[in-house]
Amino acid sequence: MADSMTDGLMRTKPIDRLRQDAEGSGHALERTIGPLSLIGLGIGAIIGAGLFSLTGIAAAENAGPAVVISFAIAAIGCALAGMCYSELASMIPVSGSAYTYAYATMGEFVAWIIGWDLVLEYAVGAATVSVSWSKYVASLLQDWGITLPPRLLHSPFEMITLADGSSVHGLVNLPAVLILCLISLLLMRGVRESTRVNSVIVVVKVAVVLAVVGVGLFYVKAQNYVPFIPDNTGTFGEYGWSGIMRAAGVVFFAYIGFDAVSTAAQEVKNPQRTMMVGILGSLAVCTVLYIAFAAVLTGLVPYASMKGDAAPVATAIKQTPFPWLQTLVTLGVIAGFTTVMLVLLYGQSRVFYAMANDRLLPKFFAAIHPTWRTPYRSNLFFMVFAALLGGLTPISTLGHMTSIGTLLAFIIVCAGVVIMRRTHPDEPRGYRVPLVPVVPAAGILVCLAMMLSLDGETWLRLVVWLAIGLAIYFGYGRRHSRVGRDAAR
Repeated sequence: MADSMTDGLMRTKPIDRLRQDAEGSGHALERTIGPLSLIGLGIGAIIGAGLFSLTGIAAAENAGPAVVISFAIAAIGCALAGMCYSELASMIPVSGSAYTYAYATMGEFVAWIIGWDLVLEYAVGAATVSVSWSKYVASLLQDWGITLPPRLLHSPFEMITLADGSSVHGLVNLPAVLILCLISLLLMRGVRESTRVNSVIVVVKVAVVLAVVGVGLFYVKAQNYVPFIPDNTGTFGEYGWSGIMRAAGVVFFAYIGFDAVSTAAQEVKNPQRTMMVGILGSLAVCTVLYIAFAAVLTGLVPYASMKGDAAPVATAIKQTPFPWLQTLVTLGVIAGFTTVMLVLLYGQSRVFYAMANDRLLPKFFAAIHPTWRTPYRSNLFFMVFAALLGGLTPISTLGHMTSIGTLLAFIIVCAGVVIMRRTHPDEPRGYRVPLVPVVPAAGILVCLAMMLSLDGETWLRLVVWLAIGLAIYFGYGRRHSRVGRDAAR
């Protein structure tokens, strides 16, 4: 009995079956994404407000000017994992990202854990981002003389103080609801339209980052880089090399999203080559921008003065004689939030579609629209789910989108490459990770080191979320699994 249960949990989905499902007439997504659009999708997911908010926090509290090293360490972890993603995506060019790869290599149980983990990263993350997007848009409109009703900017669980001094509960965060609905409807309409909108916004926010770096470079003070690596205070994570590692785990948030590129594999032209270009290309562009931005930011103001500063980038820009840069940064943050939500909701619907297609979730979510060729029911479900969270839940309750789940997915993908090299050595690969198993092992170690540097509350949130997922799997998914039913025949 125990052996039978173990076999069920470890059952894998054959690669031929994955490809058959991807190309089947009843479940075919349209292949319309080229390499440039895929790189744009990656940049859209990676460059968000995390760049503008986390850089100052990590520098002030953990690494000082050496935060540039932290960005480089986080990038190395992403690059190692990115190479592994590229190989598996070229072998298994279907939707689902790490969920699908785990199903083919480690079995159904691990695949479910990763799929459920991605729900936390993508859907709850999109809702969290929508609340921050709302605050920035309201602030920008107020600067332009347009004041939105305060009760329509807060959830019913938040108390707000009105202009007359009275305190009332909010009603709903209406801008958060609207942006999530608009993005979801755009995604339902089609991938081609979504990637076009994403590409335009990506150009805007990259231009903002380049403007901040280009202008700020002329006002950098060399003394702000001394000491480059501040002495450790005696507490792990507060400066020194432990601080650099802690900061790497913190700024890893700013890289979250590149894995969403792999969810597009089933809608990419020539995925055997294009997936590698999209994943590694977007990572390379963002890493250069991140390190340049961090170097300029810590050169404009002393790292210690950014401690407790809610808007360290705005403080840094005040060192330049160009106040219009603050408005430009606000626009960059709004643009960053918008594309992050777009790619997160896109990736979430594809993972949910893949899980429903395997019957680990109800078949209802696997339907493809006959005209738009998108998993519109999954889009609709997450439009409602994310909009309810974003509109009715305080951001303090939603919490920050955590990187720990992504790091866990990265570790499993790196391990998956080693397993597939042993179990399917002759399977065609459009891209091959060099120096296997050294590169995947290095990816596992770097990502694990960043996981271990994160705080206990982050680990607790992951454990609680996974416990909920396990209840759903054993209550529904395991009994309805397509692979399980096929094996029982």
